[in-house]
Amino acid sequence: MTELPKTAPSVWNGANVLTVLRVVLVPVFGWLLLQGGGDDTPMQIAALVVFLIAAATDRFDGELARRYNLVTDFGKIADPLADKALVGMALVGLSILGELPWWVTALILVREFGITLMRFLVIRTQVIAASSGGKAKTVLQTLAIVLYLLPFEGPVHIAAMIVMGLAVVLTVVTGIDYVVKVVRPKPAQG
Repeated sequence: MTELPKTAPSVWNGANVLTVLRVVLVPVFGWLLLQGGGDDTPMQIAALVVFLIAAATDRFDGELARRYNLVTDFGKIADPLADKALVGMALVGLSILGELPWWVTALILVREFGITLMRFLVIRTQVIAASSGGKAKTVLQTLAIVLYLLPFEGPVHIAAMIVMGLAVVLTVVTGIDYVVKVVRPKPAQG
């Protein structure tokens, strides 16, 4: 029996639609976040809900793509850029509102876009898979952003600062690790 050749998945599949939805939600989230100078509680809660929905699409688009063989070149490029846009909007918005120091935003964004650019530059010769540290960094960044978005002061704000501090440490450490993996010569096979 002859096997039919496998066709590439359509660009317009569920996984990519979720990625595009995340991109569309970025400016909506940013607009809601900045309303009333960050002092409009209903808008702040709406921004939090939009952020959570957008962050959830990141989990589900990758899972869909892998489970149902919907991985596309578009998704490989758009997914990490959508992630960076969402986190970037959150960090910049929080810095504009005076909730997060600009140096934290700058450090995280330089690392995120730098590593993403590096991945694209070496994609023909090597794949830089997300490490467990990189995944933990993403979880900590997301949790810190959620804590900053909650309309509470006191212990929640302190928790946000602590979690963001841990995220910054992991951001730097994993960024260095990725660079070392790319520039370190590979051992000879044989």
